[in-house]
Amino acid sequence: MKELIIFDLDGTLLNTIADLAQSVNYALNRLGFPTHDEASYNFMVGNGINKLFERALPEGEKTAENIVRVRELFLPFYAEHKMDKSRPYPGIPELLDTLQKQGKQIAIASNKYQAGTEALIAHYFPEIKFVAVFGQREGISPKPDPTIVHDILRIAGTPKEKVLYVGDSGVDMQTALNSGITSCGVTWGFRPRAELEDFNPNHIVNTAEEILALV
Repeated sequence: MKELIIFDLDGTLLNTIADLAQSVNYALNRLGFPTHDEASYNFMVGNGINKLFERALPEGEKTAENIVRVRELFLPFYAEHKMDKSRPYPGIPELLDTLQKQGKQIAIASNKYQAGTEALIAHYFPEIKFVAVFGQREGISPKPDPTIVHDILRIAGTPKEKVLYVGDSGVDMQTALNSGITSCGVTWGFRPRAELEDFNPNHIVNTAEEILALV
């Protein structure tokens, strides 16, 4: 039986790709760089926004200076538009509500920057009492580094064998592996099932309801 369920955010709880795509494209366009179609961003996200910007920039322009320039334009635009089209995936609000009513602890471990993570969680899941909501924090290595999970475990006080980590990407499966906890890949997110399978997760589910059976 699992007592703590740690969720990734983008691609797992929320479909945020349209708002991310339009915000990065806005910054790229302002700087005179080519933009990308929305589907391309499925394979750019997952490792934090600086890596997202690096991937979005054209070859020969992936410099630290350009990443900073994109970031400076992206952040205020995304702050205003991060909820334009982002929505919870089917069954997610009900899943979180059920887990909470069952007395489970629920936490967020995201590579989205901290302020963005907190804002989205507060907006879309105001009734859920998360034990921890962690995005990418200054001075903390992003996933798949296990620090974010270790920090959640310390707060929750839950032994590793009673923890389930749920995510949609290879980064998430590797994070669970690096943390020594049970992994569950979801197939409705940004990355294909084959990427999840490359990391041999403990479970792969196709619907939110299936997660209840695992806990």
